[in-house]
Amino acid sequence: MLSGVSRYLQTNGPWSTFLELRAFESSLPPWLGNWDGDGILTRTHSPDMAAAIAAAGVPAIELRSTNYNQGIPFVGMDNALIGEMVAEHFLNRGYPRFAAYTLDTESFFRERVQNFVTRVERAGAACARLPADSEASPTNWEQHQTDLIRWLSSLEKPVGIFATNDQLAVRLLDACRRAGIAVPEEVAVVGCENEETLCEFASPTLTSVKFDGETVGYRAAEMLDRLMRGEKVSSAPVLIPPKGIEVRASSDEFVIEDPVVLRAVKLIRERAFTGIAVGEICDRLGLSRSTLERRMKASLQRGTKDEMLRVRFREVNRLLRNADLTIETIAELTGFTHAHYLQTSYRERYGMTPGEYRKQSR
Repeated sequence: MLSGVSRYLQTNGPWSTFLELRAFESSLPPWLGNWDGDGILTRTHSPDMAAAIAAAGVPAIELRSTNYNQGIPFVGMDNALIGEMVAEHFLNRGYPRFAAYTLDTESFFRERVQNFVTRVERAGAACARLPADSEASPTNWEQHQTDLIRWLSSLEKPVGIFATNDQLAVRLLDACRRAGIAVPEEVAVVGCENEETLCEFASPTLTSVKFDGETVGYRAAEMLDRLMRGEKVSSAPVLIPPKGIEVRASSDEFVIEDPVVLRAVKLIRERAFTGIAVGEICDRLGLSRSTLERRMKASLQRGTKDEMLRVRFREVNRLLRNADLTIETIAELTGFTHAHYLQTSYRERYGMTPGEYRKQSR
């Protein structure tokens, strides 16, 4: 959001701005009562804060929720569209069952989930829901994860689960790992807000809805500028659509109905980085190479070796984006025989070297 505000000021400023980095639920800033300013961009989290903003007597734009500051213009994400987008993501991948892991603390969480459920039900499916007991931070982590495992185990698989933010989604992935539930083959997970550090930290990496915070910030600064000039703006909320879904490993597969292919894919995900060969997979499954290849292509539209390479290259790209490792080390960690083979294969696949991708992604 701040980058969007900054972009607006580059061409329409300058403003004399005061920005104080504070904990989200911290007490009201003591300077606000005597502040001689002209306008406020706020993310209001309490009735007291809303009252203080109103008492300041200057134009203000709300950027978080309409729960408290209902009398001032609002600019934020289109949460209804977010829920629909996640439902489409799962439906397009063939998931027959759905669930939502929710927080009931905010209206925008409820709106995301309700529109997810509505779209799923319109497709003729039901949606199980687990409220997170209004706990942004569980007081007993181990008991919380035990309860979450019990819920996950009760769901018929395969199932696509929408978590209303990335923190909840990471809890889901941890519970799946503890319970031995395969992700995404049995449970696919999509979060929301695309906090990249969290999404890349998760195991497997987390698919998430991408917010367009920069546009929110730009539009909010634009509206505040007009109000400070004495112009009128519409009272209707300005809702910014998300930028799409950043697909990562937690939901990057279509539903696999063939049990043999499902076992093969699980083996590949577990052993791809150890250099397992197609012949070893066939031996483990008790199948001929031609039979496995035929069934893999029927389910995934790609063969066994192609699936292994897809999993390996996905990990290569993750390491190139997030770690300062040499190509030799990355090749060793991802099951490639030699760094030269990795570099040659990478260029053939992506039309660039691993080093060039690393520079682009950063």
